Amino acid sequence: MEGSTASQGPPADPQAVARAICLRLLTMAPRTRAQLAEALRKREVPEDAAEAVLERFSEVGLIDDEAFAAAWVSSRHAGRGLARRALASELRRRGVEEDTVKEAVEQLDPEQEVETARRLVARKLPSTRGLEPSARTRRLAGMLARKGYGPGLAFRVIREALENEEAEGPEYPEYPLDW
Repeated sequence: MEGSTASQGPPADPQAVARAICLRLLTMAPRTRAQLAEALRKREVPEDAAEAVLERFSEVGLIDDEAFAAAWVSSRHAGRGLARRALASELRRRGVEEDTVKEAVEQLDPEQEVETARRLVARKLPSTRGLEPSARTRRLAGMLARKGYGPGLAFRVIREALENEEAEGPEYPEYPLDW
């Protein structure tokens, strides 16, 4: 604060400032090295001090992009149903290196991804009843596309769900009106 006794003292050690910023951000949520570096740049921490702190935090395990990416993939796939493509895109936006991104999304079992797509379609399918088949397919495919599923997988899962629904018959049995 301007005029406070703290502002009248000697300038703070840049590494101490960088450590404080990183620790505060890491206590709120896991962060990638790139996210922390960007935060330090925005707060005008000298580059050499920022790099020294980031390197030390990496050495002691406070910054671990591999662990961050693995946890991100697991969490976002289970919680939001996101496919590999969407997960990889999110990790890249957070500054995770390409090799780490590939390694993290490869941990996602392809069969698990298919099962997740099936669950998403099964959950959305009832809300599309009464629509034309083409409209139902478009809505379901759009939902899967927004979550990163490719068209081949999406249309296969949708076709299966619609065929299963048709084979099971109407949700409620039809009773004659004259009973």
